[in-house]
Amino acid sequence: MDILRRLREDERIRFVVVGGFNTLFGYALFVGFEWLLDGNYLLSICLSYAIATIVAFVLHRNITFAVKGHRGILIDFFRFESVYVVMLAVNAALLVVLVGWWGWAPYLAQAAIVVITTVGSYFGHKLFSFRGRERTED
Repeated sequence: MDILRRLREDERIRFVVVGGFNTLFGYALFVGFEWLLDGNYLLSICLSYAIATIVAFVLHRNITFAVKGHRGILIDFFRFESVYVVMLAVNAALLVVLVGWWGWAPYLAQAAIVVITTVGSYFGHKLFSFRGRERTED
């Protein structure tokens, strides 16, 4: 049990678990929108980001970074979304390159891009989104 407690207390592990769930959720949204919108991958990624980032904010604020209370929630949300706007821009640009220029399938391209945006978002959220917020004690 000691190892489970240590894993639960490790912010990086919590980020991977929450981020993993949200990445799968966001990817499923992307695939669904891609199917519904008949291959409009840029609109699909924008819509999936809009939904997935709201879910991610709630989960990361409460679980990953264990921010206490509602004080500063709007500031945190705007910071959080600003990190994701940058990640969305990176994602969209890479989709254009991989799909539009190199001919990759959108599903494969998005799966590859997720690795880059996950690492970028961790550091953005840790260093910017929730910086200076009081954390709960585990």
